[in-house]
Amino acid sequence: MGIARDRIEQIVDAARRAGRSALLETEGIELLSVLGIKTPPHFFVRAPDDVRSSDLDRLAGERVVVKVISGTILHKTELGGVVVTAKEQAAVRRAIGDMRDRLSDRQLEGFTVHQFVAFDPSLGGELLLGFRWTEDFGPVVVFGGGGIHTELLARHFKPGRNIAVLSALVPPSFGISAVLSRTAVAQLVSWRLRGREPRIPLQRLIEACQKVGELAASFSPGAFTDFEINPLVVADGELTALDVLAKLAPARDRAQRPPRPLEKIRNLLEPRSIAVVGVSGTNKNAGRVILENSLREGFDRDNLFVVKPECGEIEGCRCFPDIRSLPGKIDLVVLAVGAAQIPDLVGQIVAHEKAESVIVIPGGLEEKSGSGATVSKLSETIADSRRLPWRGPVINGGNSLGIRSRPGRYDTMFIPKHKLGDRRHGDGSVAFISQSGAFAIAKGSTLSSVDLRYTISIGNQMDLTIGDYLEYLETDRAIDIFAVYVEGFKALDGVRFLEAAKKITSSGRTVILYAAGRSEAGARATASHTASVAGNYAVTRDLSLGAGVVVAETLADFEDLVMLFHAVRGRELRGLRLGAVSNAGFECVAVADNLGAFRLEPFSPRTVAAILDIFRQAGVDRIVDVHNPLDLTPMVNDAGYEAVIRTVMDDDEVDVGLVGCVPLSPALNTLTPGPGHKEDLGSDDSIVRRMIRLNREIQKPWIAVVDGGSLYSAMRQQLTENGVATFRTADRALQILTIFYETSLRKPPGIIA
Repeated sequence: MGIARDRIEQIVDAARRAGRSALLETEGIELLSVLGIKTPPHFFVRAPDDVRSSDLDRLAGERVVVKVISGTILHKTELGGVVVTAKEQAAVRRAIGDMRDRLSDRQLEGFTVHQFVAFDPSLGGELLLGFRWTEDFGPVVVFGGGGIHTELLARHFKPGRNIAVLSALVPPSFGISAVLSRTAVAQLVSWRLRGREPRIPLQRLIEACQKVGELAASFSPGAFTDFEINPLVVADGELTALDVLAKLAPARDRAQRPPRPLEKIRNLLEPRSIAVVGVSGTNKNAGRVILENSLREGFDRDNLFVVKPECGEIEGCRCFPDIRSLPGKIDLVVLAVGAAQIPDLVGQIVAHEKAESVIVIPGGLEEKSGSGATVSKLSETIADSRRLPWRGPVINGGNSLGIRSRPGRYDTMFIPKHKLGDRRHGDGSVAFISQSGAFAIAKGSTLSSVDLRYTISIGNQMDLTIGDYLEYLETDRAIDIFAVYVEGFKALDGVRFLEAAKKITSSGRTVILYAAGRSEAGARATASHTASVAGNYAVTRDLSLGAGVVVAETLADFEDLVMLFHAVRGRELRGLRLGAVSNAGFECVAVADNLGAFRLEPFSPRTVAAILDIFRQAGVDRIVDVHNPLDLTPMVNDAGYEAVIRTVMDDDEVDVGLVGCVPLSPALNTLTPGPGHKEDLGSDDSIVRRMIRLNREIQKPWIAVVDGGSLYSAMRQQLTENGVATFRTADRALQILTIFYETSLRKPPGIIA
């Protein structure tokens, strides 16, 4: 579009010289004119007697809109500063005189008289378009229902359906069209509904969003913190702005965090040498557990050091009395000591150039009141180190459990082995980045079947951030899935997260995000509608979806999504034809009731014939028909079950499978050994081992459902731990499978087809 920057800067400078915190509406209208957004014809007067008939004659129609103009009134309607009246000189003068008398204490600049614009006031007739500055994502553009419908839509429509949120800096992966089309109001305005022609083409809405986005990218936060057109109406086939609010940003320099030497994350994740500070010689304190865990992970004992005075060695690792005495520059130093000691130790590391990276374990930095001086000293040390030729170390933490790195062969998560249980030890296809250490170990335990390459607990991000790690790891093609838990981004780090996530998802890999901090009390909403309908979580969610990220709405969703994406990665994705098998009629009905975009196509004649043969051998051919979904009844045994699953998944009419198993059937081997029965689900002929073998052989994606109580938890666990994506109920399975397909088929969320 090419914004006329000079004219906008003149408008802003004039408002600032006048000491205002927002543009007057007259200035806002001029700004809209510069952007190429239509406004009604109008004229400005300072007093009632200034209204002339000749000015009114230039306005079409029989009515006009009178507005008060004041730098101290941002929301005119609430104070009676907007009046619709007859287009007659006497009537307009009376309206202005009445406003002047009622609002005389408001530092009035004058009044505007606008041509009245007739528009459809029904839902979709009034729109909201604007942007606001956010500390984490920078300027974000918001589009949704305006006027009296703004809060109504926000309250009653699902997240992502009432408003569209767009980054002014990172375009969405699927284009603006896909983001707008998910909203109810864009559909009401631009879709053909029940034979009614669209009120306006979708392209006009896209163009308006682009204009506002360019203004945001160019002038926020330098000039504006908030900009809102509300309402933006559809009149005579065009978009017309009836009101505009533009809040000015304070004229100040914004502090920038010093750039981190991200290449040193390699020293952090794949160190050749490690030193641990805070190791007890006798007790199992955090430092001692970190040392032992790293030895268990296979780190070279000769390059694993302990900083501890008056000590020769611990666990066969050499001890050194202080940081300065360490042999050369260490790749990674782990500080497992009290928070008060951290600034001095980091100072020593910087002064003597002793480490390329540091993990700060303790809490009490930033999150505890009274720690300001400690944090300030540490921040100054880090900032000063960036100005040195070697640029200082990169720092993970504090308040962090640290990192478990399979390529690095170390583990600083000071949890004893007997509390962690067995974990997979492959090369790893999943990177788990968590702001919470407790979340990292809790979900790491729950997702014991997932092959984690890295588990990174970043803590309070005093130096390295979520965006830093995602940007660095984006180039690691061994990682297929990035699982991310975040409670808040550092300044503008959300932008870097989006940029890295967009690269990852465009390469066919997956980012799964759970964003915490969703309460209204935690949202930094201002008095504008733009902020109130697009709080922090709405912004994080919608911008992440736009970058192709899979956003988990619940903690359970996060677990199931990571489990499913890991289990079926690399499978052949062809389409949405579902083949469903169960031994319970209710589960077959549940599948049919929760299909979403999936389709149940009839099985091919060859498949039907093969299943009938299996049914005859099982003795159920006279009591059940062959159709999709397929009800096996509780009479089919383990071998019959396996044969049916294989036959269904071999059908060319089936793209994806769902295998339900109500495990209480006496025909199936679904229990661990115990009194009163001879079952053993670990035996080779059990349905469990058969499904595990099938999962290795079948290349199409398929999932399992085991709908039974705690007695069958072992069955679910064995399936899951051996790579079979297993769910508790059919509806839940299809819900998560839909999200997988939306992502894998590169469809915008909610538009899978």
